[in-house]
Amino acid sequence: MHNLLLVISRELQIILQTNLLLLADDWWERHVLAVLTYQQQERVKQSRINDFSCLDLAALLRVLDQNWYELSQQNHWPKEGRNWLKEAQTIRNRWAHATITAVEPQDVYRDCDTLERLSAMLGASHSTLANIAEYKQQQLILLAQPLAPSVATTPTMPPPVNVPAGHRFVVGQLLCLKSNRTCQFPVMQVLESPNSERRYQVFENNKISRYYESQLEAVEHSPDERSVLPLADFHARLSALLLTSPGSGNLYSLHAGRVRHVPYQYRPVIKLLHADRPRLLIADDVGVGKTIEAGLIIKELQARSELAAVLIICPKALVAEQKWQNEMRRFGESFAHLDSGTLRYCLDETDKDGSWPSRYARSIVPFSLLNSELLDGQSTGRKRKKGLRDLDPPPHFDLVIVDEAHHIRNADTWTHRSVRFFCDHAEAVIFLTATPIQLGNQDLFTLLSVLRPDLVIDQASFAQMSEPNQFIHNAANAIRRQSADWQRQAKSALLEVRTTVWGDFFIAGSPEFQQILDTLGDKACSTGERIALLHKIESLSTFNALINRTRRRDIGDFTTRKPETVSVLFSNSQQQLHDQLLRVAGNIYSVTHGQQMIRFMLSTLRRQAASCLHALRPMLEQWLANKFDELELAEEDDSDSGPPLQLPSVNGLQQQILELIDAANALEEADPKLDAFINIVRNKQALPNNKLLVFTSFRHTLFYLAEHLKAAGVRVGLMHGGVADDERREVRQRFALPRDEEHALDILLSTEVGSEGLDFQFCDAIVNYDLPWNPMRIEQRIGRIDRYGQQSETVAIYNLVTPGTIDAEIYERCLWRIGVFQAALGASEEILGQITKELHDISENLSLTPAERESRLQQLTDNELRAIHEQETLEKQQAELFGLSVPNINGEMATSATGDWLLPNSLHRLVAHYLNHRCGKPDAILGEKPLKTLRLDKEARMTLLDEFRQQKAEGAVALEWERWLKGTDQHLSVTFEQDCACDHASAALLHAGHPLVQAAARHQPDSNPIYGLFRVPALADVAAGCYPFALYHWHKRGARNDNEMVAVVADAHIEEHLFDLLAKADEARDAQLPDQEAFDALEANHHQRWRDALANHQEQNQQRVAHQLQSLEASHKARLALIADKLQGVTDEKIIRMREGERTNIEADYRKRKSQLEIAAKSADIRAEAVAFGVLVVEEER
Repeated sequence: MHNLLLVISRELQIILQTNLLLLADDWWERHVLAVLTYQQQERVKQSRINDFSCLDLAALLRVLDQNWYELSQQNHWPKEGRNWLKEAQTIRNRWAHATITAVEPQDVYRDCDTLERLSAMLGASHSTLANIAEYKQQQLILLAQPLAPSVATTPTMPPPVNVPAGHRFVVGQLLCLKSNRTCQFPVMQVLESPNSERRYQVFENNKISRYYESQLEAVEHSPDERSVLPLADFHARLSALLLTSPGSGNLYSLHAGRVRHVPYQYRPVIKLLHADRPRLLIADDVGVGKTIEAGLIIKELQARSELAAVLIICPKALVAEQKWQNEMRRFGESFAHLDSGTLRYCLDETDKDGSWPSRYARSIVPFSLLNSELLDGQSTGRKRKKGLRDLDPPPHFDLVIVDEAHHIRNADTWTHRSVRFFCDHAEAVIFLTATPIQLGNQDLFTLLSVLRPDLVIDQASFAQMSEPNQFIHNAANAIRRQSADWQRQAKSALLEVRTTVWGDFFIAGSPEFQQILDTLGDKACSTGERIALLHKIESLSTFNALINRTRRRDIGDFTTRKPETVSVLFSNSQQQLHDQLLRVAGNIYSVTHGQQMIRFMLSTLRRQAASCLHALRPMLEQWLANKFDELELAEEDDSDSGPPLQLPSVNGLQQQILELIDAANALEEADPKLDAFINIVRNKQALPNNKLLVFTSFRHTLFYLAEHLKAAGVRVGLMHGGVADDERREVRQRFALPRDEEHALDILLSTEVGSEGLDFQFCDAIVNYDLPWNPMRIEQRIGRIDRYGQQSETVAIYNLVTPGTIDAEIYERCLWRIGVFQAALGASEEILGQITKELHDISENLSLTPAERESRLQQLTDNELRAIHEQETLEKQQAELFGLSVPNINGEMATSATGDWLLPNSLHRLVAHYLNHRCGKPDAILGEKPLKTLRLDKEARMTLLDEFRQQKAEGAVALEWERWLKGTDQHLSVTFEQDCACDHASAALLHAGHPLVQAAARHQPDSNPIYGLFRVPALADVAAGCYPFALYHWHKRGARNDNEMVAVVADAHIEEHLFDLLAKADEARDAQLPDQEAFDALEANHHQRWRDALANHQEQNQQRVAHQLQSLEASHKARLALIADKLQGVTDEKIIRMREGERTNIEADYRKRKSQLEIAAKSADIRAEAVAFGVLVVEEER
């Protein structure tokens, strides 16, 4: 066959030379070089030959294919000739990667027939056509010969030496251990012993093992019967297959957490799955939900592979607020906070055992602990404490998450170096940051260089990365405009990508880029193909796989915000107390010279006074008794730095504090601000939606308001950082109840921390009883109701302000002007954080006169408004340079990424099927509503416990499941719905990663194909009748491993939509399975498709590996050159040691990735396994 392909190559050279000469004078450049792939062009350049003798068959067929339109018009070739040409390309790929395994004569004959048709159409010579005909005749002769007897048809006994008389098992027989029937293996040899029990040598887990005869038993093969499964069992088997063999086309995190379903939060998950390395910078706007996106990523990675160790690095303030602990708890993940002692313990244990201690496999570390001692160790007396760089092997994490990653912006800090170290030794890395997406932004460069040091090497390479994006952007726009020649415009723009340095090295050689060019060369392109092409082109953008940027404006304004300022003056006695507080604060400030701890406490007192003077006394008493709760302080502090570690002593201040307490005690009960608030409450209660969410930063204000609201007969609930999670969820549920329910709440009083992680889309109004000095805190308050799922077109925002207070000044001169109440802020967290810091600096400086404070607030607002505007303008201008377009991911798209087979109802069927077959409990799951009850007796629970122990599952969810299996209660509240799980914290959420669902997926009665009979109503464009179908599971291996389900049906329309049809079908009880010949015909169809797919997969894999190796070599040389430059003239031993460590890591990373690619180059394969056969009955239209 190879000789025949060589003859056809020579014929093609003559045919192309003859025909292309007629198209243009510069035909070689325009019609040959321009249409070759990147690798083919490189080979031509290296050969320095400018004629067809330098092209192999793949290149010749490509030239013919890319010039098909012009040549077919010129020679009047038939339309079906294009199909023969495409088949010829597949034939070439198949034989180019052919193994020594013999090819069946009928397959060779089919290939020859295709080549003969193509050659005849092209006008090949008589000798070439004769050669093909002769080869075809040889295959017919081979086909006519009788088949030689095979081992399968004529069994032979093994040699006597291996099969002694009287033994129980024979060589080749499949056995299993009596103690563990899941361990199955074939017999290789029988080992006789005259003085002891007979032993058997078996092949187990890729190695030789030996067992005594009494330890073994034969595996009983279930007969390959064509028994039809019920619909529910059939569906359960398909769901199990998708769970145990994850594919890139499925999303497993869709219902995996106690969070409300928000489609755009799955964008980072999808990006990470399709990236060449699992590393992503998430730079979403405030309120989009970056922590939830991180949680979804954890669940997705967990469903696909073992996620043994996860490290979260974040600011200390978030540790104090327990933000990450609480958020991860919603995903069933239990994280431990590490202090300096536990972090040192982890390093010591890693040094002893070579791995991070499993007890702290889920850890949270604050930036404040990332110092020189952590990285380089510390000498204490005779014993030296090792640092991260001393550990061999270094600690490895499957996932590292860095929150507020802009904290590592300075590359010369220990924080930066420590984070880089963790990232260098991690499999997957996620950065969450507020960094603006701007090309000239040094912070962005620094973050990307830590995230992907193999790509972002220096400023020059960073600038080069953006160069192709303008052309990619132009190509995408050409497709969107759909002008008459949009394909030519798009292709012309993409060809410009090759002219850039980055495009030439990293894009032009990729198979994906070549496929896009080929598609654009086709003259016909359907709407569906055009949309798919647009997504493929957008994915070429160089930063697309590195950065996720979701802006509030990209996903639409959820509602119209209607802010209202409610200005309330102090009463006379309140004004006197407030003035006295300011005088005392000024005195204390001057005496203590503005110490940081004093400044914090004084600003907290002044903010409490602006919030509620009647709640000032208990705060003063706490200070006097030094009984502040750390979590309460963190809750009341609205800065980004967190409260001081130690509160100021009251020594010398007692008398002034006591005087303030006396004045507060003498305060009259009348409270104008409370009266105004009660008026808002009464007006709201008169509306159909009477729900009102009220925010304050202070618990004392919270308790004060609750007391008065209850006295007014209002049903009120409280939330703050001290309320337990279960109680918070119960309060939220009661707040969501309709007003006519007995246990419903009308008003919810909350702090920001108290309501964190909870959504209140059913409420359309909030009251800011006081105002944080942090715009992000305000945005988070409003975001509790102004979010995805809000049904009201407008949300009301009532801001209670008392003139003459510091809150009023900040509100009027800054917060209102920057627009935080009118719309979601487009500013980055970095700018908002700077505003917060400067607001605190100005407001806490009691030495300023009112005029000076007013002037500084004015200047601050002007400066930051300008910064916000400049940032938005620059980011908009540079959007095309980054190519971060935001497709509209709606609920339907997110669901389609999962498919019907992984939705809650499918998982329910799977678990029910498992409990029935494994435990004999067909009715173990009780209840028709989303909240269900799992009922299992002790025997059934012990059965599940045995299987659970074999899973070796870890984590909080696994511990809870094990605890129930071991317990005495036979009832467990469960749900498959994430919304239900949000409302019922005690219910177990049975998502794709839950141990019970995983056990159900792994429980397969046998590996034989299953059979089913189904019916669907009449379909458009499909004749009524019975349609046999077959389902195959393809395991794709190579540079990118994947799993795919393939449907085979004679009717193309049904084949395209078979999975959707099966998900909605009913059982066809009157139908029967066809004769085996019908399924054999489908198998023959599948085999041909598999052969073609394998050939193309091997060819694409080879191109992809070659491209990645080229990119790897280029980046490796550049990284080493950069280290050499940094070492020039350096004499500091620590710096030299650090750089040498970086060089070692670079070399190790290079060797590892090169080895992986070289293995991938040789391992391209598609393992095909028949999964199911059946019949789909399409009913006649009624």
